[in-house]
Amino acid sequence: MHSNHLLLEEPIRMASILEPSKASFFPAMTKIVGTLGPKSRSVNIISGCLKAGMSVARFDFSLGDPEYHQETLENLKAAVKSTQKLCAVMLDTVGPELQVVNRSGKSISLQMDASVVLTPNQELEASSDLLPINFDGLAKAVKKGDTIFMGQYLFTGSETTSVWLEVSEVKGEDVVCVIKNTATLAGSLFTLHASQIHIDLPTLTDKDKEVISTWGVQNKIDFLSLSYTRHAEDVRQARELLSKLGDLDQTHIFAKIENIEGLTHFDEILQEADGIILSRGNLGIDLPPEKVFLFQKAALYKCNVAGKPAVLTRVVDSMTDNLRPTRAEATDVANAVLDGSDAILLGAETLRGLYPVETISIVGKICAEAEKVFNQDLYFKKTVKYVGEPMTHLESIASSAVRAAIKVKASAIICFTSSGRAARLIAKYRPTMPVISVVIPRLNTNQLKWSFSGAFEARQSLVVRGLFPMLADPRHPAESTSATNESVLKVALDHGKTAGVIKSHDRVVVCQKVGDASVVKIIELED
Repeated sequence: MHSNHLLLEEPIRMASILEPSKASFFPAMTKIVGTLGPKSRSVNIISGCLKAGMSVARFDFSLGDPEYHQETLENLKAAVKSTQKLCAVMLDTVGPELQVVNRSGKSISLQMDASVVLTPNQELEASSDLLPINFDGLAKAVKKGDTIFMGQYLFTGSETTSVWLEVSEVKGEDVVCVIKNTATLAGSLFTLHASQIHIDLPTLTDKDKEVISTWGVQNKIDFLSLSYTRHAEDVRQARELLSKLGDLDQTHIFAKIENIEGLTHFDEILQEADGIILSRGNLGIDLPPEKVFLFQKAALYKCNVAGKPAVLTRVVDSMTDNLRPTRAEATDVANAVLDGSDAILLGAETLRGLYPVETISIVGKICAEAEKVFNQDLYFKKTVKYVGEPMTHLESIASSAVRAAIKVKASAIICFTSSGRAARLIAKYRPTMPVISVVIPRLNTNQLKWSFSGAFEARQSLVVRGLFPMLADPRHPAESTSATNESVLKVALDHGKTAGVIKSHDRVVVCQKVGDASVVKIIELED
């Protein structure tokens, strides 16, 4: 995967661009989060998504009830079993999302320069003149001249399925708007986004809490995607809720930055969250277009140096209906990788798109190509400089393992870990080769029964760039005798060989604990 590493800063032979890429067991180091929905919930399609490179399945509770999502999850489990591909589960909260209530599901045509009234009276029927919404505080939040965006599922900017409105007057609880472009909205769900306006609703709604406490607990979710995170306190409150829900105290919280409030408090949110989702759909509306790239680059850099996974959304919108991305989209995916994204999140493209498997496959291929020209040397130096001296013990071991692997041209790094922290630290330095994270289960007891931990930690590394987890036999502890360590290492090497990552005469860097010491060693494989 790293052998044909190019640097864009150096002249390359243009004809070499046309050379076909070598097939790899891991489609890319960058991970892909796929949203499962109407077009991607059968065992057959989910199996295709897993084979194409999806490693995290996102369940968006803005659409569908818990029973619907449970059916999809059961199909995911069957697909995981048949494909033998690990997949993590992400629950995406609804949060303070403003929605148009269109009970009839009939298409609504809105004409440019006409007026439309937004009303909190949900008993009324949606029409071209009147749109009932699920929030009674909009009239207090907006004023004349404010902009409101509305779209089918989400404002896309496509003028056929999205509309932007300008507030002309506020009448009691109703908001009268002028329509700025002609559009037809189809389906039962349209979302509203009031640009740069504070919406006085809790980040975790009662409905969200109920879903997490029932569906989330029942399915031991790996990730909670916290929609519309605006303050660090939002993450703390979510963490407090999870801590009271048994196994969910291990669930990682990904703060979804969707508006100016989240952007303003980004640094504090990053400190509290386990990872960040840059939700470019809503944020792209709140920000002037010329500022979107700047936020993306700055936010990804901050996530990278903090060693926290960063996930980017809305990359190949056009693939919802087309088999091929636009040139701008293909370049956008590659730039996301070069900017430092850990994962790409596909929403509508897999949820209701016509080509979910093909979309994942193409995005994976673009990511893999971009990884070949990622300037790891420069990135490594910047990260080491940022960490400063003296380094912590673990940070020193992680950076040394990556440096050693690059110097000896190792084909993989194998890391023994029980919490997953050591493996994530190695991945933070963005090695050019895969990191096989061997998660050693730990034996726990609540004085009534024994249980093993490890599955959570293994699945949670499925969102980190370059990390590929495998669960070790629980009879082999992480710090133990050399004999058991050697047997676990053999299993890891065999896994690497089966995956096509390691072959005879390759060098492999191994990072493990021996007694109280952490050891980095280089091994050369025999025939």
